[in-house]
Amino acid sequence: MNLKILGSIAIVAGTAIGAGMLALPLATAALGIVPAVMLLFVIWGISAYTSLLMLEINLKAGVGDNVHAITGKTLGKTGQLIQGASFLSLLFALTAAYLTGGASLLVLKAQAIFDITLDKQMAVLLFTVFLGGFAAFGVALIDKASRLLFSLMVALLILVVLFLLPEVEMGTLASKSFELVLDADGVNLWMAAIPVVFTSFGFHVCIATLVGYLEGEANTLRKVLLIGSTLPLVCYLLWLTVTLGTLGGETITSFNGSLGALVSALQAVAESEIVSKFIGLFADLALITSFLGVTMSLFDFVSELTRAKATLFGRLQTWLITFVPPLLCALYYPDGFVKVLGFAAIPLVIMIIFLPIAMALGQRKQAIAGYQVSGGKPALVLTGLVGLAIIFAQLWVAL
Repeated sequence: MNLKILGSIAIVAGTAIGAGMLALPLATAALGIVPAVMLLFVIWGISAYTSLLMLEINLKAGVGDNVHAITGKTLGKTGQLIQGASFLSLLFALTAAYLTGGASLLVLKAQAIFDITLDKQMAVLLFTVFLGGFAAFGVALIDKASRLLFSLMVALLILVVLFLLPEVEMGTLASKSFELVLDADGVNLWMAAIPVVFTSFGFHVCIATLVGYLEGEANTLRKVLLIGSTLPLVCYLLWLTVTLGTLGGETITSFNGSLGALVSALQAVAESEIVSKFIGLFADLALITSFLGVTMSLFDFVSELTRAKATLFGRLQTWLITFVPPLLCALYYPDGFVKVLGFAAIPLVIMIIFLPIAMALGQRKQAIAGYQVSGGKPALVLTGLVGLAIIFAQLWVAL
């Protein structure tokens, strides 16, 4: 396996792993470890299948085309409009979620370092201005910063898991079983967890780029997507093990979705000051790397839509359009890290399930030769039903 393939696998895994991982224990703790692991495997399977479906679409549409161009070829202007609106909604939702999560961590840092009790709305504003400002500097700076920060985050994740694994208690880990699955409370818990877990496996935006990078080699790309999507699954399983196994599901559930409370509790479990710092820094980097990547994409997308000029005024205008909508959401709902991530599942379902199914059906009717993911129409129908279930789950929670 050469460096090009390894790098591509890292891109897939790196696109998925990020701030969403921090939300997993908060979203699934009330279910218990066994149901949470089952849900992870099901969502991973759907994500892996849809990635191969998107690979099929990309290869048949033409190596080197981006998602927007492929959608236009297969579904026309209407499809492009739906795809663009879904992409914009997804990025706005993720940005709002990361603003709330980042503000929560900022409040924690202000208290721990300066002994200052920072107002949550003020923390949201500070995080937006200082970290959001990087979006205006362009992709070159963010790319260099993200590569360094992501490498540090992965190293810290490994260290945190290694340090916390000895603290895992099997009694704590297995304190919940299936008693909540069949009653009304259990249904609500499943509905709340499903969209968040689904969002955590959203790596599909990089597929079109990788198809061009690996020159359309179907077997290589299939291997890259399957291995690359499995690495986040392994990381998530280990992360759930050390969080639920040290703190317990009931304790994490009592945090009511507060990322700061989760990080503080994990730091309290650590036996040394250095491990405590590793945990805090890991959480910071997981959120910051995701935030920088998402806001860079959103800034560029808004700039393209508005045809903004590359002047100071033009970039300021683009910055305001990029950050004001998610900022208002974060100010109104400063504790909404997990719930806003769940909302992001709706546009993500449209982008990586519904639209790919429609494009695949269109291409298959034309009998275009080339790679085709196995499963035929039954697999497409089942995947579509899962997509509907994910949207239904999020609407159930919201209403």
